[in-house]
Amino acid sequence: MKRRTLLKASPALLGLPEWVHAQSAYPNKPIKYIVPVAAGGGSDMVGRALCDRLSRVMGQAMVVDNLGGGGGVIAAQTTVRAPADGYTLMQGYVATHGTSPATRKLPYDPIADFTPIGMIGSTPNVLVCNANLAPKTITSFLEFLKQNPGKLSYGSAGAGSLTHLTAELFKMQTNTFLVHIPYRGIAPAITDLIGGQTQMMFPGLAAALPHIRGGRIRALAVTGAQRHPQLKDVPTLEEAGLKGFDAQQWYGVVGPANMPAAIVQLLNDGMAAVLAQPEFKDKLSAEAVELMPMKPTEFAAYMKKDIARWTALAKARNIQLDS
Repeated sequence: MKRRTLLKASPALLGLPEWVHAQSAYPNKPIKYIVPVAAGGGSDMVGRALCDRLSRVMGQAMVVDNLGGGGGVIAAQTTVRAPADGYTLMQGYVATHGTSPATRKLPYDPIADFTPIGMIGSTPNVLVCNANLAPKTITSFLEFLKQNPGKLSYGSAGAGSLTHLTAELFKMQTNTFLVHIPYRGIAPAITDLIGGQTQMMFPGLAAALPHIRGGRIRALAVTGAQRHPQLKDVPTLEEAGLKGFDAQQWYGVVGPANMPAAIVQLLNDGMAAVLAQPEFKDKLSAEAVELMPMKPTEFAAYMKKDIARWTALAKARNIQLDS
């Protein structure tokens, strides 16, 4: 993102309280925003879309820094070591503050080492199968699984990923068996699903939607409590009898531990102003990301709950990775 200094906008025009910009000492220089994945893809798009608009709200440039690798570990360590002055933020997501803490020994504490600032939004995971597979509905698919134990395989974006854990949750709740085929990322996993090397998987809806619309894979059910606006005819797993089944690829903003409360409040109010913009909502909705504005305390509770439930599943399924 091009570095640039922007004029401070009027708090009234942005829907922010007057005290926000009374904190004249912050921000007075560009804010680094670390995205823990390589450039391109859904997570990067979410981060850049937020930064573009938040920079206008904050009256200061925001510079996106893509630090991929290690399932977010490199980005998380960089953030943890930064000064807690509000000039280094990170896009925390389900890997850095959900599934990785549940399955790996990390060089950071996902709760104690960070300051929660706010949630951006989430996209559900979707149960998809190869387009040539006989079952056409989630009901017939479940029957097919029970009649053909161990004959189907599922791909994932890697061991310990959300796509892996979601499928293991599915296996546990349906008492079925599927062979796990881990890949290095979601793209090759979807490619092999389309080609028939695997038969099903649980990608995030944002990644799967173009292939579903193109008829290359078939959507059978979505996770979460309600049907998704982009797939109104596809039932939830809850409707299929899997009570409370939920898995979401979520995105939020965190900073180093012990950030000043006034700066956290300023950033959270700025995020709220961005998330209230209809154009921003439409942009993310087109990518199957639904907004989930939260206060810092709400976001902290959400992360703790997500870590706890994936940790419980990892223990139940004996999933513990060395790195």
